[in-house]
Amino acid sequence: MLQVGLGLPGSPGGAVEDLPLDKLGKRNRSPSALLHSGGGDMETTQEPADSLQIPVLIISDAETWDIDASSCVGCGQFVDWDKMPELDRQPSTHSQSLPHTSKELKKLARAGHWATDHALRARAYHQIIQRIPCRLVTPDALVYRDVASRLFGKQSVSSHPLPEFLGEGTLPTYCLTMEGVTAVKKILICLGNLFPDITYGPVLPAAVALLLHYSEDEAQCFENVSRLIACNEAHTSYIDQSFLAHQASCMTFGDLASKHCPAAHRLIASTCENVFEVYSEWLGWIFGDLPFDYAIRVLDVFLLEGQKVLYRIALALLMQYRLLVTSGELEATNVQGELKAFVQNVKKHMAADKLLERAFGIRLFSHKEIWLLQMANRKALAEKGITVVQRRQLFHLAVDMLKFSSTIVTAQEMRIVWSWIPKRFSLFPPVLLFSTSENGYSLQRFYSCCEGYEPTVLLIKTAQGEVCGAFLSSDWNERKKSGAASSFFGTGECFVFSVRPEMERYEWVFVKKPELTKAVPRAPRQRSPSPVPRIRVSSPPDGHKASSHHLTVPVLESARGRLSPFLAIRHFLLPSKTASMFMSGTREGIIIGGGGGQALYIDADLCYGRTEHCETFDNPPLCQENFQVQLLEAWGFQNA
Repeated sequence: MLQVGLGLPGSPGGAVEDLPLDKLGKRNRSPSALLHSGGGDMETTQEPADSLQIPVLIISDAETWDIDASSCVGCGQFVDWDKMPELDRQPSTHSQSLPHTSKELKKLARAGHWATDHALRARAYHQIIQRIPCRLVTPDALVYRDVASRLFGKQSVSSHPLPEFLGEGTLPTYCLTMEGVTAVKKILICLGNLFPDITYGPVLPAAVALLLHYSEDEAQCFENVSRLIACNEAHTSYIDQSFLAHQASCMTFGDLASKHCPAAHRLIASTCENVFEVYSEWLGWIFGDLPFDYAIRVLDVFLLEGQKVLYRIALALLMQYRLLVTSGELEATNVQGELKAFVQNVKKHMAADKLLERAFGIRLFSHKEIWLLQMANRKALAEKGITVVQRRQLFHLAVDMLKFSSTIVTAQEMRIVWSWIPKRFSLFPPVLLFSTSENGYSLQRFYSCCEGYEPTVLLIKTAQGEVCGAFLSSDWNERKKSGAASSFFGTGECFVFSVRPEMERYEWVFVKKPELTKAVPRAPRQRSPSPVPRIRVSSPPDGHKASSHHLTVPVLESARGRLSPFLAIRHFLLPSKTASMFMSGTREGIIIGGGGGQALYIDADLCYGRTEHCETFDNPPLCQENFQVQLLEAWGFQNA
């Protein structure tokens, strides 16, 4: 066993300060006194050796989690200790140990094990990041020193514009000195110089600023951030590097919020004209609005567990905000602004430990499944032509309140239904495929009108005035694959809903209870580099002409085949067949949901139906159990 002594600098205080990017020299508007070049040479004051109890880090010889005793000696030289949250200075009565397995490290990070020791956290960060698999050629500390000397050798830092990929946001300074702020700017400029493919990276300033608190110099901070950027582990991404990737992550968060925070989502959808505009700020809540002592706890687990942690944290914040609105502590008059203010003042409402506890209480699907969703969102955005920065995000207002017309639902009701739909589809406006008022009460005509469209939305109005329906993820053509026999098809994105008398959605039972199923084990990982995927646009099924109303989401191709759909049944080991009875169509009628009953059944004449509790969606009856159909509509997605 190897034992290493760790020092502990620190002093009380706590504050977070943001400086606009243009005031940090983007247009050289600030006096040079604000920004000092050479921030990495700042002198530090050493604390007396006998003023603190020295904790000991114990590492197993059998693992490679070795902590270099000489590393991070000068960490904290850019920190304004008067602003830092108070660190634990109580003498230790026993040695602190750091288990060597990744699983144990995750437990310690979630529990805040190194939150009380600046030097321990600095060493842990550096060693964790050094173990992240990266591209073969990744700039390191030596490269930074060479590039920085060439860029800043004879010029002041303020003479260099900040990279365009930062956008128009602010640069979080957290607890850094002005020399530290200058160092952040220098690192960002060098990143822009050495990573020319980065076109949009609004999270990078916060990532650099946070890591600089725990770096021994600028070069080490640069190397660690470079490794996060250059990570090439399968289904893993730390920092979005393009507008397309950033928008896809925002859409993915919107999908997850819709599934895991339905009450908060309903609140936002009912009070905001553009739901996506609210969700597009989710990363800013974490890296910008959260106070330093909360953001750094998030970084602890983010470095070990990846982007899935960020989704969990943002969902937990969204849940807490909704609770405060429900209790009357906050008013939902300006959700976008109130959410931002709530996160900035989160200390008034919940401790950092409580935030992490609530976040990890949210059961999400696997990293791979979330990655599939994000890739699907990226492809839909690419097809829509949304690959560069959009000044206004009106492309998400798919339901035109003035032009939309339905015999069953109002435009406002349809906008809420559209907000439930996966974001890669709700980019596109609804187009009417079939209506009993126009096409008559014929099941075969319903099939012929809907075939070739994927997905579709079914709306039903009963003779009693109740309204319900379903989102159906697969093409009705799938029913033909089983011949004359009845079979179910679809994916876990299907859901059923009621609109009147109350609006409520019921998703696949495993969305709420993923612990009831298990992911199919991964195939052995290949060490050879993955081929660069290419995108093609899918074509309508045979016998169907291309239509301006047909949603042709691009399909990712690679040497390993077609990208698997999000929540495809083959990804899971299900406890029973009834858990995957999403949709079925025969000459006798259509069935949605099964197991112990049917969520929706409509007969061959489209005149009578039935609704019951079913195991697939765990739903109550969506309206009166036996009903007469007054109107039925099927909607597709127009590829504009």
